[in-house]
Amino acid sequence: MRLRIDLAYDGTHFHGWAAQPGLRTVQGELTSALATVLRAPQVQVVCAGRTDAGVHARGQVVHTDVADELLPQGLDRLARRLNGVLPVDARVRGVVRAPEGFDARFAALWRRYAYRVADRVELVDPLTRHHVLAWPRALDLDLMNEASALLVGRHDFASFCKQREGATTIRTLLDLMWERDDAGVAVATVRADAFCHSMVRSLVGCLLAVGEGRRPVAWAGEMLRAERRDAGVVVVHPHGLTLEEVAYPADDELAARTVQTMAKRVAGE
Repeated sequence: MRLRIDLAYDGTHFHGWAAQPGLRTVQGELTSALATVLRAPQVQVVCAGRTDAGVHARGQVVHTDVADELLPQGLDRLARRLNGVLPVDARVRGVVRAPEGFDARFAALWRRYAYRVADRVELVDPLTRHHVLAWPRALDLDLMNEASALLVGRHDFASFCKQREGATTIRTLLDLMWERDDAGVAVATVRADAFCHSMVRSLVGCLLAVGEGRRPVAWAGEMLRAERRDAGVVVVHPHGLTLEEVAYPADDELAARTVQTMAKRVAGE
Protein backbone atom coordinates (compact mmCIF):
# COMPACT_ATOMS: atom_id res chain seq x y z
CA MET A 1 0.00 0.00 0.00
CA ARG A 2 1.25 3.48 -0.84
CA LEU A 3 0.65 6.02 1.91
CA ARG A 4 0.56 9.79 1.71
CA ILE A 5 1.97 11.48 4.80
CA ASP A 6 1.46 15.21 5.39
CA LEU A 7 4.27 16.58 7.52
CA ALA A 8 5.27 19.81 9.27
CA TYR A 9 8.58 20.65 10.91
CA ASP A 10 10.67 23.42 12.40
CA GLY A 11 13.89 23.22 10.42
CA THR A 12 16.03 25.11 12.95
CA HIS A 13 17.85 22.07 14.30
CA PHE A 14 17.71 19.88 11.18
CA HIS A 15 20.46 19.60 8.58
CA GLY A 16 17.81 19.73 5.87
CA TRP A 17 15.48 17.05 4.57
CA ALA A 18 17.87 14.53 3.01
CA ALA A 19 19.38 11.81 5.19
CA GLN A 20 23.11 12.29 5.82
CA PRO A 21 25.39 10.04 7.88
CA GLY A 22 25.94 11.39 11.37
CA LEU A 23 23.60 14.38 10.92
CA ARG A 24 20.09 15.01 12.18
CA THR A 25 17.72 15.32 9.21
CA VAL A 26 13.97 15.28 8.67
CA GLN A 27 14.14 12.22 6.44
CA GLY A 28 16.29 10.42 8.98
CA GLU A 29 13.88 11.11 11.85
CA LEU A 30 10.81 10.16 9.79
CA THR A 31 12.24 6.89 8.47
CA SER A 32 13.41 5.98 11.96
CA ALA A 33 9.95 6.66 13.39
CA LEU A 34 8.28 4.63 10.63
CA ALA A 35 10.67 1.72 11.17
CA THR A 36 9.91 1.77 14.90
CA VAL A 37 6.13 1.98 14.56
CA LEU A 38 5.88 -0.51 11.70
CA ARG A 39 8.56 -2.78 13.14
CA ALA A 40 10.25 -2.81 9.76
CA PRO A 41 14.03 -2.96 9.29
CA GLN A 42 14.06 -0.29 6.59
CA VAL A 43 11.53 2.19 5.23
CA GLN A 44 11.97 4.37 2.14
CA VAL A 45 10.25 7.75 1.80
CA VAL A 46 9.97 10.28 -1.03
CA CYS A 47 9.15 13.94 -0.38
CA ALA A 48 7.61 16.66 -2.53
CA GLY A 49 10.45 19.13 -1.94
CA ARG A 50 13.88 18.59 -0.38
CA THR A 51 14.30 21.52 1.99
CA ASP A 52 17.75 22.84 2.93
CA ALA A 53 19.21 23.05 6.43
CA GLY A 54 17.24 25.54 8.52
CA VAL A 55 14.21 25.69 6.18
CA HIS A 56 10.80 24.95 7.69
CA ALA A 57 7.66 23.23 6.38
CA ARG A 58 3.96 23.35 7.16
CA GLY A 59 2.90 21.51 4.02
CA GLN A 60 5.54 18.90 3.20
CA VAL A 61 4.11 15.80 1.49
CA VAL A 62 5.76 12.37 1.62
CA HIS A 63 4.91 8.96 0.24
CA THR A 64 6.03 5.53 1.38
CA ASP A 65 5.15 1.99 0.35
CA VAL A 66 4.20 -0.34 3.19
CA ALA A 67 3.11 -3.98 3.25
CA ASP A 68 -0.49 -4.23 4.43
CA GLU A 69 0.35 -6.65 7.24
CA LEU A 70 2.72 -4.10 8.82
CA LEU A 71 0.07 -1.42 9.27
CA PRO A 72 -1.58 -0.89 12.65
CA GLN A 73 -5.36 -0.83 12.74
CA GLY A 74 -6.46 2.47 11.23
CA LEU A 75 -4.31 5.16 9.61
CA ASP A 76 -5.36 7.69 12.27
CA ARG A 77 -3.72 5.42 14.79
CA LEU A 78 -0.58 5.30 12.66
CA ALA A 79 -0.38 9.11 12.66
CA ARG A 80 -0.78 9.23 16.44
CA ARG A 81 1.86 6.57 16.98
CA LEU A 82 4.31 8.32 14.66
CA ASN A 83 3.86 11.57 16.57
CA GLY A 84 4.52 9.67 19.76
CA VAL A 85 7.93 8.67 18.42
CA LEU A 86 8.95 11.73 16.39
CA PRO A 87 10.78 14.64 18.07
CA VAL A 88 8.66 17.67 18.98
CA ASP A 89 9.98 19.73 16.05
CA ALA A 90 8.43 17.35 13.50
CA ARG A 91 4.71 16.45 13.36
CA VAL A 92 2.65 14.20 11.13
CA ARG A 93 -0.51 16.09 10.22
CA GLY A 94 -2.23 13.20 8.49
CA VAL A 95 -1.80 9.77 6.88
CA VAL A 96 -4.06 8.48 4.10
CA ARG A 97 -4.00 5.72 1.53
CA ALA A 98 -2.58 7.33 -1.62
CA PRO A 99 -4.62 7.07 -4.81
CA GLU A 100 -3.34 5.04 -7.75
CA GLY A 101 -0.46 6.82 -9.52
CA PHE A 102 0.38 9.14 -6.63
CA ASP A 103 4.01 10.23 -6.34
CA ALA A 104 4.78 12.92 -3.77
CA ARG A 105 7.54 14.40 -5.91
CA PHE A 106 6.71 13.87 -9.56
CA ALA A 107 2.91 14.13 -9.42
CA ALA A 108 2.98 17.59 -7.81
CA LEU A 109 1.55 20.47 -9.84
CA TRP A 110 3.30 23.17 -7.82
CA ARG A 111 4.97 24.03 -4.52
CA ARG A 112 4.28 27.23 -2.58
CA TYR A 113 6.83 28.80 -0.25
CA ALA A 114 6.70 31.87 1.95
CA TYR A 115 9.67 33.99 3.00
CA ARG A 116 9.18 36.36 5.94
CA VAL A 117 11.19 39.51 6.65
CA ALA A 118 10.95 41.95 9.59
CA ASP A 119 12.38 45.17 8.14
CA ARG A 120 11.60 47.59 10.97
CA VAL A 121 12.85 47.63 14.55
CA GLU A 122 9.37 47.28 16.02
CA LEU A 123 8.74 44.15 13.92
CA VAL A 124 11.74 42.19 15.16
CA ASP A 125 10.28 39.72 17.66
CA PRO A 126 12.60 37.35 19.54
CA LEU A 127 9.74 34.84 19.69
CA THR A 128 9.70 34.54 15.88
CA ARG A 129 13.45 34.75 15.30
CA HIS A 130 13.65 31.18 14.00
CA HIS A 131 11.29 31.76 11.06
CA VAL A 132 11.42 35.50 10.31
CA LEU A 133 14.52 37.22 8.92
CA ALA A 134 15.47 40.44 10.73
CA TRP A 135 16.50 42.96 8.07
CA PRO A 136 18.28 46.19 9.07
CA ARG A 137 16.80 48.48 6.38
CA ALA A 138 13.23 49.40 5.43
CA LEU A 139 11.89 47.77 2.26
CA ASP A 140 9.73 49.27 -0.49
CA LEU A 141 7.35 46.46 -1.38
CA ASP A 142 5.98 48.31 -4.42
CA LEU A 143 9.43 48.30 -6.01
CA MET A 144 9.91 44.66 -5.04
CA ASN A 145 6.63 43.68 -6.69
CA GLU A 146 7.61 45.53 -9.87
CA ALA A 147 10.87 43.58 -9.94
CA SER A 148 9.08 40.32 -9.09
CA ALA A 149 6.83 40.68 -12.14
CA LEU A 150 9.92 40.52 -14.36
CA LEU A 151 10.75 37.06 -13.03
CA VAL A 152 7.36 35.35 -13.33
CA GLY A 153 6.96 32.83 -16.14
CA ARG A 154 8.89 29.95 -17.70
CA HIS A 155 12.60 30.78 -17.74
CA ASP A 156 16.06 29.40 -17.24
CA PHE A 157 16.75 30.37 -13.63
CA ALA A 158 20.46 29.51 -13.75
CA SER A 159 21.25 32.97 -12.29
CA PHE A 160 19.31 32.03 -9.15
CA CYS A 161 20.28 28.37 -8.71
CA LYS A 162 23.27 26.40 -7.53
CA GLN A 163 24.06 24.27 -10.56
CA ARG A 164 23.98 20.50 -10.27
CA GLU A 165 25.56 18.44 -13.02
CA GLY A 166 22.98 17.05 -15.39
CA ALA A 167 20.09 18.97 -13.75
CA THR A 168 18.01 21.54 -15.60
CA THR A 169 17.45 25.03 -14.20
CA ILE A 170 14.36 25.69 -16.31
CA ARG A 171 11.31 26.31 -14.15
CA THR A 172 7.87 27.90 -14.42
CA LEU A 173 7.50 30.56 -11.74
CA LEU A 174 3.74 30.94 -11.29
CA ASP A 175 3.61 33.59 -8.58
CA LEU A 176 6.08 35.90 -6.88
CA MET A 177 4.60 38.72 -4.82
CA TRP A 178 5.16 40.65 -1.62
CA GLU A 179 2.67 41.89 0.95
CA ARG A 180 2.63 42.69 4.64
CA ASP A 181 0.84 40.45 7.12
CA ASP A 182 -1.32 41.75 9.96
CA ALA A 183 1.77 42.38 12.09
CA GLY A 184 3.50 44.33 9.30
CA VAL A 185 6.07 41.65 8.43
CA ALA A 186 6.97 41.55 4.72
CA VAL A 187 5.97 38.17 3.27
CA ALA A 188 6.97 36.85 -0.15
CA THR A 189 4.69 34.23 -1.69
CA VAL A 190 6.60 32.13 -4.22
CA ARG A 191 4.87 29.40 -6.26
CA ALA A 192 6.37 27.30 -9.06
CA ASP A 193 6.06 23.90 -10.71
CA ALA A 194 9.38 23.06 -9.01
CA PHE A 195 12.45 24.80 -7.61
CA CYS A 196 16.14 24.22 -8.15
CA HIS A 197 18.70 24.37 -5.35
CA SER A 198 18.67 27.73 -3.46
CA MET A 199 16.31 29.30 -6.03
CA VAL A 200 13.81 30.89 -3.62
CA ARG A 201 16.49 32.27 -1.32
CA SER A 202 18.36 33.75 -4.29
CA LEU A 203 15.21 35.34 -5.69
CA VAL A 204 14.52 36.88 -2.29
CA GLY A 205 18.10 38.11 -2.02
CA CYS A 206 17.79 39.83 -5.40
CA LEU A 207 14.50 41.48 -4.46
CA LEU A 208 15.76 42.69 -1.07
CA ALA A 209 18.49 44.59 -2.91
CA VAL A 210 15.80 46.29 -5.00
CA GLY A 211 13.53 46.93 -2.02
CA GLU A 212 16.18 48.74 -0.02
CA GLY A 213 17.21 50.86 -3.02
CA ARG A 214 20.64 49.38 -3.73
CA ARG A 215 19.56 48.14 -7.15
CA PRO A 216 17.00 49.39 -9.71
CA VAL A 217 13.90 47.39 -10.59
CA ALA A 218 15.31 46.45 -14.00
CA TRP A 219 18.29 44.72 -12.37
CA ALA A 220 16.15 41.69 -11.51
CA GLY A 221 15.38 41.12 -15.19
CA GLU A 222 19.03 41.65 -16.14
CA MET A 223 20.09 38.97 -13.68
CA LEU A 224 17.49 36.55 -15.04
CA ARG A 225 18.60 37.05 -18.65
CA ALA A 226 22.27 36.59 -17.74
CA GLU A 227 21.59 32.89 -16.97
CA ARG A 228 24.69 32.67 -14.78
CA ARG A 229 25.43 33.19 -11.11
CA ASP A 230 26.39 36.71 -10.09
CA ALA A 231 28.00 37.66 -6.78
CA GLY A 232 25.52 40.53 -6.55
CA VAL A 233 22.67 38.08 -5.98
CA VAL A 234 22.90 37.06 -2.34
CA VAL A 235 21.45 33.76 -1.11
CA VAL A 236 19.61 34.89 2.02
CA HIS A 237 19.46 32.96 5.29
CA PRO A 238 17.34 29.77 5.26
CA HIS A 239 15.36 30.38 8.46
CA GLY A 240 12.96 32.88 6.86
CA LEU A 241 11.74 30.25 4.39
CA THR A 242 8.79 27.88 4.87
CA LEU A 243 7.31 25.29 2.51
CA GLU A 244 3.61 26.08 2.89
CA GLU A 245 1.73 23.92 0.40
CA VAL A 246 2.05 21.33 -2.37
CA ALA A 247 -0.77 20.84 -4.90
CA TYR A 248 -1.68 17.73 -6.90
CA PRO A 249 -4.07 17.08 -9.80
CA ALA A 250 -7.23 15.02 -9.65
CA ASP A 251 -6.68 11.34 -8.92
CA ASP A 252 -7.26 10.25 -12.52
CA GLU A 253 -4.56 12.67 -13.73
CA LEU A 254 -1.80 11.66 -11.31
CA ALA A 255 -0.04 9.13 -13.52
CA ALA A 256 -0.01 11.44 -16.54
CA ARG A 257 1.37 14.27 -14.42
CA THR A 258 4.21 12.05 -13.21
CA VAL A 259 5.21 11.21 -16.78
CA GLN A 260 5.04 14.87 -17.79
CA THR A 261 7.15 16.04 -14.87
CA MET A 262 9.83 13.42 -15.39
CA ALA A 263 10.28 14.47 -19.02
CA LYS A 264 13.25 16.77 -19.55
CA ARG A 265 12.37 20.46 -19.42
CA VAL A 266 13.46 22.30 -22.53
CA ALA A 267 13.72 26.10 -22.74
CA GLY A 268 11.10 27.75 -24.88
CA GLU A 269 8.57 24.92 -24.84
